[in-house]
Amino acid sequence: MNYQQQVDEIVSSGKFGDLIEFSYPIGYSHWGVYDGDGNVVHFAVTDQGQLLSSVRNSLQQMFPVCGDLLLGETRIRRVPLRDVNIPKGAHVFISNNRHAFTPSASQEMKLRCNALIGHEFPYHLFNFNCEHFATFVRYGKAVCNQIPLRRKNVECLEATTTFSNIVSSKEAAQDDSATTTTFSNILSSKEAQDDSATTTTFSNIVSSKEAAQDDSTTTTFSNIVSSKEAAQDDST
Repeated sequence: MNYQQQVDEIVSSGKFGDLIEFSYPIGYSHWGVYDGDGNVVHFAVTDQGQLLSSVRNSLQQMFPVCGDLLLGETRIRRVPLRDVNIPKGAHVFISNNRHAFTPSASQEMKLRCNALIGHEFPYHLFNFNCEHFATFVRYGKAVCNQIPLRRKNVECLEATTTFSNIVSSKEAAQDDSATTTTFSNILSSKEAQDDSATTTTFSNIVSSKEAAQDDSTTTTFSNIVSSKEAAQDDST
């Protein structure tokens, strides 16, 4: 299958949180997390100046089997699978069986993924790479199983801690925002109740005043009629 056919196969069966492996001919794999609708979240090149961009492009032309070269910094981006820069001969597929961990609940994976999108990090091939990110989103543990001479399925605590701190900070900010909104709604409701009570009070006062005026008018008319009748009786 060509690359587009491989992408189509992922889109037809992929679920949010699936690990996407881009297997390169040199034996190294790039990793990302499937985000639905044909998109992947992964370590991508950061915004660069003209000089660094020129250097990276030159190196990629010299080593065309490596895909995007991450020089110093990386930015977590959400992009269409078809737009990921891969070398000729690479294969892309869902790869959820390369790590000996239980996937987190979908809601937890989504929280981690959304909290980390857009962040920039120093890239480190051995201690902070694309596989560390992808496994953290799926399992809550940053793991890389393709580092030579290192045991498989061993968590990189440094990477896990870095990612976790950002996610926790994002959660705290959302909680504060939710609390503020709740208090604002309570105050608005209280103010509305106070306005309603004030309006009712004024309405009652006006109604009472009108009723008193009506009673006074009725009494006045009654007194005039009674006086007229009395005058007629005296005349008789």
